[in-house]
Amino acid sequence: MKRIAIYGKGGIGKSTTVSNLSAAMAQMGHTVMQIGCDPKADSTRNLTEGEAIPTVLDILRRDGDAELSDLVFKSRSGVLCVESGGPVPGVGCAGRGIITAFEKLEALDAYAVYAPDVVLYDVLGDVVCGGFAMPIRGGYADEVCIVTSGEMMSLYAAANIARAVKSFDVRGYAKLRGLIFNAKNFEGEGELAQTAADEMDVPILFHIARNPCVQQAEKQGRTVVEAFPGSDMAKEYRTLATLLLSGMTGATDVAGEAR
Repeated sequence: MKRIAIYGKGGIGKSTTVSNLSAAMAQMGHTVMQIGCDPKADSTRNLTEGEAIPTVLDILRRDGDAELSDLVFKSRSGVLCVESGGPVPGVGCAGRGIITAFEKLEALDAYAVYAPDVVLYDVLGDVVCGGFAMPIRGGYADEVCIVTSGEMMSLYAAANIARAVKSFDVRGYAKLRGLIFNAKNFEGEGELAQTAADEMDVPILFHIARNPCVQQAEKQGRTVVEAFPGSDMAKEYRTLATLLLSGMTGATDVAGEAR
């Protein structure tokens, strides 16, 4: 089982990236579980026809307990979808909600029951403390990737995440794999992102070009990989999926060369 945590500042396109990677990996023949770790609980919407699935915290608040079938939803593309959820607005800590969700999935032996080949954690990266650091320091993830554009606030958040991962790395926790550059397409953006990556001493793993078919797919409540499978953008996501899964065996490769 390969476990990858994907962090990034809110609004940077992280959930769009993660859900397209999940769909691409599922098409490759992998059993994929995507766990949304954002109180907005919108990580998996593009996998579930735009519909929100019940969150772990909502179910526990309502029923007091839960079975795995209450928490894990299989998308049309075969991705196992989980949303941790968050506290009632204005009450409680969102990070604590992630911890509760992780502990409940573990108590129910979710990973043994579903036996995923890949687990993708979609984690809000505006802060890297408490529950938001669980995939890094809790032994849940093996690798961390950071989605960023060349915008200053996005790069600032990426630098904070990179520092956090590196500080835990010395204790044998998750390794920082690199940056996923999700371009906004403004002048000089690539140079800004590369300069920041050099300062962080982190490689840019992949450059995702801006493409209107992303928004067109999201209007349908779908991933690009499902809505426009023959598009250049779908090929980009499949290529990135292949890159992130490098070293794994036992599934069919999808055409596309890793960069």
